[in-house]
Amino acid sequence: MSSFRINIADYIIEFEADAGGPGIVPSARFLKYITEETTRNILINVHSGRYEIPLRAERVFNAPYVEEINGVRIKNRDDFWDVYKDNEDLYISTIFPLSSEKKKAILKFSLETNIWDLWFEGNDNTVDPMEYPLDGLILYYLTVIHGDIMIHASGVNKSGRGYIFSGVSGKGKTTMAKLWESCGASVIHDDRLIVRKIGNSFRMFNTPVYNDDVPADSQVNSIFIIAHGYSNKVNHIKGAGAVSLVMANCIQHNWGTELISRLLNSVSLLCDSVPVKRLSFTPDNSVITYILENE
Repeated sequence: MSSFRINIADYIIEFEADAGGPGIVPSARFLKYITEETTRNILINVHSGRYEIPLRAERVFNAPYVEEINGVRIKNRDDFWDVYKDNEDLYISTIFPLSSEKKKAILKFSLETNIWDLWFEGNDNTVDPMEYPLDGLILYYLTVIHGDIMIHASGVNKSGRGYIFSGVSGKGKTTMAKLWESCGASVIHDDRLIVRKIGNSFRMFNTPVYNDDVPADSQVNSIFIIAHGYSNKVNHIKGAGAVSLVMANCIQHNWGTELISRLLNSVSLLCDSVPVKRLSFTPDNSVITYILENE
C-alpha cells in the first residue's frame, strides 16, 4: 500500500510512501490500530535509498543493542540507534536487529513540525515504517511534543478504576497484570504505557507490543511503584519523592535540557493529580484484596 493511518494513544500517525519509495505495510501488531480518521497529528513521508546526515550534525545520544536474558542485561553491539542534532532538525539513524534483512533507516524530524521524513536503505520492496525500534522512537518523540509520558509499567482497570504498576525489570509488572486479569480486571498493558492528560484527568493507553494487542485505555486513579516482598504493604509518597520515583521508570532520552524540562513538568503535574504509592507485595491474589481495601 502507499499510505495508511494508525491511532495509538489518540495520536493519529499517517504514513505515506513517495512515488519512488518502497511499499509500506504495517506488521500484524498494528492492524487493529489502523484508523479511517481524516485528521492527523503527524505525517511521516517514507522514502527509499540512502540519506546522508549533515556532517555538521552533532551526535547527542547513542543506544547500544542490549538484550535481557534471565534478568541479566547483555550488550550485543554498540551500533544500534543514534540521535543527531543540527539546529532544530533531529535525525535518528537505526539498524533493525530483529530483521532477517540487512537494512538501516534514518528518520528526520523536529519537535516543532508535524511532517517528518523516513528513509529506508536496503533491498526490501516493502517495509514496515513502525518496525522495531522505530515504533518506540516515533511514539516517544510524539509524547515529548505533546507533553505526555511514556513509562515502563503495567496498567489495569477494575470496576472503572485504573491502576498503574511501575518498576524496573523483574519487579513484578507482568505478574501484577496476570493477577488482576485472573480477578476479572481489564489489562491495559503489561509492559509499556503512554499517559496523557485528557481534560481534567489522566488516562493511560497501551502501545502495540504483541500481535494480539488491541487499543485500550483507562483513567488513572493510582500509581504504584512496586517490588516483591514478604507481605503486602503500601506507603504514600508525595512531592519530589513521588516525582523522582515515577521519573526513574519513564522512557527518556536526556540529551537536552528541554527534553528533561518537558518530562519533569509532565511528571510533576501527574504526581500532583494522582496518588503515588510504594508497594511491596506477595505474588498472589491477596495483593488485589489489599489494594482494593486500602484505596
